[in-house]
Amino acid sequence: MPRRLPRPVVLAVAGIFLVSSTAASCNDEQTDVRLGEASRGTVAEIVEAPGSVTARAAATVSAPSAGTLDDLRVESGQRVSKGQVVAVIDAPDLEARRRSAERALEQASRGGGGSIGGTSGFTSVRRKTDKQAAKAFDEARAAAQKITDPALRDVLLKQVDAAKQQYDAASAAAGAALRSVQRGVASLGEAVSSLSAAQRLQAQQAYELADAAVEALTLRAPVAGVVQMGGTSSGGSPALSDLLAGGSAPQTANLPGVDEAVPRGAYVAAGTPILTVVDVSRLGLTAEVDETDVLLVRAGVKATVELDAATGSSYQATVRAIDLLPTTSSRGGVSYKVRLDLAGGKDAAGGTAPTPRPGMSAVVRLQVREADDAVTVPASAIINVDGKDTVWAVRGDRYERVPVTLGVQGEDVVQVTGGIDAGARIAVSGADEIRPGDRPS
Repeated sequence: MPRRLPRPVVLAVAGIFLVSSTAASCNDEQTDVRLGEASRGTVAEIVEAPGSVTARAAATVSAPSAGTLDDLRVESGQRVSKGQVVAVIDAPDLEARRRSAERALEQASRGGGGSIGGTSGFTSVRRKTDKQAAKAFDEARAAAQKITDPALRDVLLKQVDAAKQQYDAASAAAGAALRSVQRGVASLGEAVSSLSAAQRLQAQQAYELADAAVEALTLRAPVAGVVQMGGTSSGGSPALSDLLAGGSAPQTANLPGVDEAVPRGAYVAAGTPILTVVDVSRLGLTAEVDETDVLLVRAGVKATVELDAATGSSYQATVRAIDLLPTTSSRGGVSYKVRLDLAGGKDAAGGTAPTPRPGMSAVVRLQVREADDAVTVPASAIINVDGKDTVWAVRGDRYERVPVTLGVQGEDVVQVTGGIDAGARIAVSGADEIRPGDRPS
């Protein structure tokens, strides 16, 4: 089971710290008080948070239309480049629509629109052409909206919109020409020529849109990376879709004895995931930092990382960004995603650590603050009195309560920026047992 912390904890490490031998008060009850000295050293404040490894990108290639998987050109684990053809879908309906559009284009190019027969015939032909154009645009838009690849879908939808605008302008020009004929300022031949141009444009656009839909059946890798058959949801631990894509497409289960998620020749519905390309050229991390600590985290902060899957190995990471909007944990706490770039690591023997996989659980230790050559005392020396941080210092032959100002803080040692200097004798443990007037023995 992955290690999940209820909330990040703050730790600290120090450089040099000297603790003196045990000292007891003259009061027999004070046997656990220990004396030491404030020292100079380095204090690093650490925010610890649960996290997981992320890939640079993951993109699922899905069927743009219903059909059969005619050709699958890659295998699981294969590296592909961006734009490389990975599969081809056979969709008879789209092929038939393109052939029909091609025949209509050939007829329009030969001037096969037929006789207009006066202004009433002109109006009838124009309405028919408008209806054909509207049908072609509707079919093209419906085909484009079934495509799950958002980039390809947007390109095709914009192509449909641009074609419609062009045709609307041509149809409007034909209508204006007819009105000129009716006012007696233009000949019917001029109007017919304008309408013929609109017919040819409509036929050309219908063919181009149908051809684009067929071309989309040739599936290409949207990013460079490693092929994984099927979609991104694994049904168990968090899927890549949760980490990267923000959603998942419908899954197709593997058939018994078949390696591919969708075998060649299988029927696929529009949106069926064929394969996923995962870009692992640059690994990263997301860490869930509690709201009480996130203000300490900034871009550029260094971190060390431990993975549940790589016991004894330690990796280096650097904060890239901190999300502005929070996430709410199952326990109701508020945390913020911190995104890091993950570097290499070392194993327990000092060799190269194994390469992580996306989704692996991690513990991230963010070094949020550091003080060099600082006055340091053990955290156990600090007691809070009336809301003020205080230490018991030895002044003369008695303990004296001295308010101090703290800087970088941690679980083991803390930085003192005011109140005492390095070398001051203080109670480093058992401070809560000391009473005013007590004497160290």
